[in-house]
Amino acid sequence: MPMERKTDWVLFTAVVALVFFGLVIMYSASSVVADLKYGHSTYYLVRQAAWAVAAFGILMYLKNQDYRRWNQPVWAFAPMGVAIMLLIVAYFADARAHRWIRLGSAQLQPSELAKPALIVFLAWFVSLRASAINNRKHTLVPATLCLTVLVGMVVAADLGTAVVLLATAGVVFFVAGLDRRHMAIACAAAVLLIAAAILHKPYRALRVIGRYDPDFTLIDSIDRNGTIRAKMQMMPGAKDPGYHARQSKIAVGSGGLLGMGLMQGQQKLLYLPEAHTDFIYAVVGEELGLLGCATVLFMFLLILWRGVRLACVAPEHFGRYLALGVTASIVIQAFMNMSVVLDMTPTKGIPLPMISYGGSSLLSTLASLGLLLSVNEHAG
Repeated sequence: MPMERKTDWVLFTAVVALVFFGLVIMYSASSVVADLKYGHSTYYLVRQAAWAVAAFGILMYLKNQDYRRWNQPVWAFAPMGVAIMLLIVAYFADARAHRWIRLGSAQLQPSELAKPALIVFLAWFVSLRASAINNRKHTLVPATLCLTVLVGMVVAADLGTAVVLLATAGVVFFVAGLDRRHMAIACAAAVLLIAAAILHKPYRALRVIGRYDPDFTLIDSIDRNGTIRAKMQMMPGAKDPGYHARQSKIAVGSGGLLGMGLMQGQQKLLYLPEAHTDFIYAVVGEELGLLGCATVLFMFLLILWRGVRLACVAPEHFGRYLALGVTASIVIQAFMNMSVVLDMTPTKGIPLPMISYGGSSLLSTLASLGLLLSVNEHAG
């Protein structure tokens, strides 16, 4: 007798609400820029809505599939291989930022596709090696090699996404029972990788310095010749490295408790850079106030709750780590974006899942959530 399927309507409703809210607030944040740049205010809205339809189609397909069918080596390695190949293509196709592959009038960001690919790989690999998670030769070395290749390709152009990938892997291995010593070594290696990535791109170093040492007090005490200061001050944006964060805080602070009203925000009028992408949470704060920001935060906490709950009750290792990986990836990215907008961390250039403009991000997020919903529907 076939098992009766059950949809997590709380999770599904939260996802639908966030996507529709994202379309509304994204239109508000982008309408002026779209009108000035393209001649009609709905330019970004129409494109994002088209991506949303495609992404929902993928979500529903994955939701209706038994997640256990992905528990095979081919589905663990093939998406990873495709993501790595696309990252290589993007590196050469986009000579400046190394992020995008242009497909006619649309653009694909391969680093976003690396997220669900890594989640499926982690779920398969960790479930396969669950009884020997601390074995160096057959667990830690292969996992390290795969992560190094994927994250190394991503970090060349997108540090924020690389941090999300590393954090997601860290959560999965920690829950799987990775030894504290191994976890400490992994964290140290991740910090070194992130530090190297920051130093490799001077604009990243400038963001960190602008956030933690804007007057170069610490830098000058280390580099008494002033070489680092001189190099940083020659870069574009060096005169005001905290501009993004300051305008973001002005937007959030202006909203007060209830906000200035939808479509009434001022910072999006070419004051706040990336208002419809990386800093859209600031537009939420300005137009819908603390109440709007708290509601968005609550929705991601709702996803966290349902995801962790599902990971706890999943009947086998693969479903448990699949649910955990999806939940960690989305919630970590959301919290990182919010922390940047509130000037708690340096600017990283990472979108707010389901709300920021970006088709690749929306596609990746809803595909991942389709896997999460599938675990709930098909678990015994």
